[in-house]
Amino acid sequence: MKKQIHLSDHFSYGKLLRFTLPSIIMMIFTSVYSVVDGLFVSNFVGKTAFAAINLIMPVLNILGTFGYMFGAGGSALIAKTLGEQEREKANRLFSLFVYLSIGFGVLMMLLGIFFMRPIAAGLGAEGQLLEDCLTYGRIFILALPAWILLYEFQLFFVTAEKPKLGLIVTVAAGVTNIVLDALFIVVFKWGIAGAAAASALSQMVGGIFPLIYFGRRNSSLLKLTKTSFDGRAVFKCCTNGSSELLSGIAMSLVGIVYNMQLMKYAGEDGVAAYGVLMYVSMIFAAAFLGYSSGVAPVFGYHYGANDYGELKGLLKKSLIIIGTFSISMFVLSEGLAHPISAVFVGYDKQLMELTVNGFVIYSFAYLFMGMAIFSSSFFTALNNGLVSAVISFLRTLVFELGAVLLLPLIWEINGIWASIVVAEFMATVVGVIFMIGLKKKYRY
Repeated sequence: MKKQIHLSDHFSYGKLLRFTLPSIIMMIFTSVYSVVDGLFVSNFVGKTAFAAINLIMPVLNILGTFGYMFGAGGSALIAKTLGEQEREKANRLFSLFVYLSIGFGVLMMLLGIFFMRPIAAGLGAEGQLLEDCLTYGRIFILALPAWILLYEFQLFFVTAEKPKLGLIVTVAAGVTNIVLDALFIVVFKWGIAGAAAASALSQMVGGIFPLIYFGRRNSSLLKLTKTSFDGRAVFKCCTNGSSELLSGIAMSLVGIVYNMQLMKYAGEDGVAAYGVLMYVSMIFAAAFLGYSSGVAPVFGYHYGANDYGELKGLLKKSLIIIGTFSISMFVLSEGLAHPISAVFVGYDKQLMELTVNGFVIYSFAYLFMGMAIFSSSFFTALNNGLVSAVISFLRTLVFELGAVLLLPLIWEINGIWASIVVAEFMATVVGVIFMIGLKKKYRY
């Protein structure tokens, strides 16, 4: 039986992959929620309901991303505090961030229910498309507090040196979603409402169990305790995790613009095709996000402990791992373009051709996406939220948004598919410049 891996360990390639693998799988299973909903809805309800999910989902993702902000920003601060050997303080910070995120989730849930109709209408939804957006969105958002906790605890489990337990929780939530989708959509024939209910219930599984675990005596580094408000720590958590928040919000906003452009150039079919690409992209990006978030507490710990030799070794190994992932995902995406498209939209020949064409172009983005994601997460781990936020801001709100608005003027719908490739390449260049420029400051 292999020994438990600790943040303070020296990391070889094997140990690094073993430690981050649960986080990678956690992120992938989190992505499964929307993918499974889309797969069942597309094949058993129809493409209008499928388009509705893809139209409203970016808005819901914006709200869920706040959990990633609390988790990423909080984990970096907690890991650094643990590295400074202040465990009691780390538990107080951990508890504060969890309690705040629950209150925030409840508030956003109430506001989301109230504003769902004007938001969906503003996205261009009309008629049955609008009604489907409202049905899915209002049911899905009932589980928002649990969804925020799910995102947050994915990262806190790693910092607590319990990534495998986090994996078990996330897999249980994912399996719950799959089983309930089959039951609610195929057996009970509840349509898009069944898809939303399945996702909401699965998120509760993933968000509530960790509360119970950390609320009791456990063998991890963290435990929920009594705490008091620490404005400085909350500010540090939010600013340090702002890049993750900004990245999530920006990606959702860009997704909204993508859908608007696709409605203009290809109509409802364009939104459906983009949905298939997004499902695959979510899973591939989840691998990059999982590795980056999994290794972040290790960077944070050794930075807090002033172990610069280990910091340098970790960075070198991480760059090689990310590069290998990137090439593998590009090859895999090109090879699976046709069969994956057939699984989702094989019932419609024209939609199938549109989706496969988008796949072939979009796949080139995976060559650069990993480095863009990792470079931002790396500076979050070093508690430099400003640089991390700059990378995320440029990646999405500048490069990707600019590309999706301009390239279709030249290449029409192919310009929409190519915009992500341009954006990820530019973000990688920016990330590399920052990593080279700040090398002496952080001594990696």
